[in-house]
Amino acid sequence: MIHLRRATAGLMMRGTDETSGSLFSYVDLEARIPARHPLRKIRQVVNEALASLDADFEVLYTDFGRPSIAPERLIRASLIQILFSV
Repeated sequence: MIHLRRATAGLMMRGTDETSGSLFSYVDLEARIPARHPLRKIRQVVNEALASLDADFEVLYTDFGRPSIAPERLIRASLIQILFSV
């Protein structure tokens, strides 16, 4: 049986959900998507839904091991894949 423990001193293996707009580009990602593009509204709704799930995600992670990719990022990536798949 796997036992999940709460982290001590605030260290969790759950990855962070930080954005890096200019990681591989000289143009910020926010500048690439027009202000009235439907993805902006979808992103807002998804971010609000994911924020409400933050506590649920937090209890799923342990305090040992290597940090993961943030579940919010994985969900957003899956959603983009679903929206743009043929």
